[in-house]
Amino acid sequence: MTKELKYAVVIPARYKSSRFPGKPLVDLCGKTMIQHVWERCCLAVPSRLVYIATDSDKIRNAASKFGAKVIMTSEHCLTGTDRLGEANAFLNCDFIVNVQGDEPLIEPEVIRRVVATYMDNQQLVVNAMCKIADESEFRSLSIPKVVASKSNTLLYMSRSPIPGNKLDTFDFGYKQVCVYAFSSEHLKFFCTQRVKTPLEESEDIEILRFVENDIQVKMVEVDASSIAVDFPSDVDKVIRHMKSLSNS
Repeated sequence: MTKELKYAVVIPARYKSSRFPGKPLVDLCGKTMIQHVWERCCLAVPSRLVYIATDSDKIRNAASKFGAKVIMTSEHCLTGTDRLGEANAFLNCDFIVNVQGDEPLIEPEVIRRVVATYMDNQQLVVNAMCKIADESEFRSLSIPKVVASKSNTLLYMSRSPIPGNKLDTFDFGYKQVCVYAFSSEHLKFFCTQRVKTPLEESEDIEILRFVENDIQVKMVEVDASSIAVDFPSDVDKVIRHMKSLSNS
């Protein structure tokens, strides 16, 4: 009989963001961003499987008001994945699904696709990606671009516009969608690395820590990404999109 895997969806949330302090608690149409993300996750899996991992009392207090389960982690986590590793020391799951706390419009189907792909590829790290819509996304340094093999194994990820060509034109590309699945062993390994790897540090892309250590990452293509909130200027874009959805 096949063992049923225990898993949880964990949303890492940091209050002291260098690019956007207090980002998880920004108001988006009457709810905090972290509440929007939590609610989207609860549409993908049962709410009992969804947790918020944070080192902030402000985020914990806000989350408790809308009924989310919170795991407190240390202030010394280098990345959100390190925060997940600390959370799983408490949860003791076979694998953890990471949904970034700045994805208030994430499609529940993306989360379900990552879970299903992990179930079929339990020896691998799994990450989502989608086609780049236009050249502005391709050129944006805030969007990680993905290069994968024919079997969708991650070859490299960069904030620079890749793949390139001699004419420096935009032909095609894929971008990362920040939903991941990690086994407990992969998380333990990640957290034993006390410093960022060179490419991870240079690109500011934590998934590269696995690539640099010869751990395969399976990319799963999804139809579309949401609008992530990286900078304060992204807030208005998200609010406009939310209002357009409510009026449609």
